[in-house]
Amino acid sequence: MADGSLITKLHHVAVAVESVEQGAQFYRDVLGLTLSRTIELADRGLKVGFIQAGDTEIELLEPTSQENTVRRFLDRRGPGLHHICFQVDDVEAAMRELGGRGAEFIDPVPREGAVGLVAFMPPESASGVLVELAQVPSPREAHLLPAPLPQGERGDSPLPPVREKGPGDGG
Repeated sequence: MADGSLITKLHHVAVAVESVEQGAQFYRDVLGLTLSRTIELADRGLKVGFIQAGDTEIELLEPTSQENTVRRFLDRRGPGLHHICFQVDDVEAAMRELGGRGAEFIDPVPREGAVGLVAFMPPESASGVLVELAQVPSPREAHLLPAPLPQGERGDSPLPPVREKGPGDGG
């Protein structure tokens, strides 16, 4: 970026919900937005619904397992803002540079997520907000992302483990 920022844009805002379909009703019926796709990340116990809002998305995160961070989030806080995601060109380079500025990351290396290669910063380091960095594949590399689910199937989300207690995760 010309201003020296590693962040290229706000990629998405994630909202924890009990049901993607029910959560999508507000965005569809009131705001006129569309649920563009739904994916499952079985290893995370989550279904993720993507709602397009211009060049940004809203991710609806539905737990499909009692043993995941979104389920714990919902049990403690109820539905609501779960995390924000900023797009970067190179997530590993961003982690190195931001780490040099004092940023902490939940995992020491990026992992595959629903939108590409991702890294998460703990909520206590960002005024109580879980922050995600994502290196999104180019259109040529889009086949690397998880495939959308057929209608009616369940899925899971790209979320790494979040610390059990902290100001940003209901603790």
